[in-house]
Amino acid sequence: MPVNDHRAEPTERSNRMTWGGTSLKQRRSARRAKLLEVGLELLGTQGSAAVTVRSVCRHAKLTDRYFYESFADRDALLLAVYDQVAEEARAALGAAVANTEGTREAVATAAVEAFLAVLTDDPRKGRVLLLEPVTDATLSSRGAELMPVFADLIRSELDEEAAGLGARMTATALIGALTNLFIRWLDGSLPATHEQLVDYCVKLLLTATSLVDDHTT
Repeated sequence: MPVNDHRAEPTERSNRMTWGGTSLKQRRSARRAKLLEVGLELLGTQGSAAVTVRSVCRHAKLTDRYFYESFADRDALLLAVYDQVAEEARAALGAAVANTEGTREAVATAAVEAFLAVLTDDPRKGRVLLLEPVTDATLSSRGAELMPVFADLIRSELDEEAAGLGARMTATALIGALTNLFIRWLDGSLPATHEQLVDYCVKLLLTATSLVDDHTT
């Protein structure tokens, strides 16, 4: 039985309706961006416990109707904020590797510096990406889901042709080691300077290449 396309017409027309020079679609997008901005501020400064539908709406100066227009619930907003920061970190790493020429050390240094820049240029993002998942189950689960993405970036840098078990194990081990280093550095329990941290991480990455065995299956 053919679908009655006329049912979609009111929504399509309303999306084209303007108010104060902006369409409904633009206003929805702006409200969602505002909610994400507030979510980043609360999550990145006060922690996940501070992120509730009520607190987000209060800070965004929006009613809960507009919250649910963009997000199913509080956890959906948390994940959207986390995913946004994680994608920024992934893109920064990828760009650093792709745009840096020279030795493996130069590429590793650029990658570490790029990742740390995301964490420290806006300290809220460091807290969202690494500190809050330690205590928030929702964010911890998402972090675990994204771990292979970052492991693949490291594996390709260890050896672009390495796809064997040795490369995968090494990349996975490095992700765990680097993540814990960054967490302890951000929470203040690792008293290293920025330069010391970068230097150590680069040495760790370079040393790990010796563990990769392409013949391991």
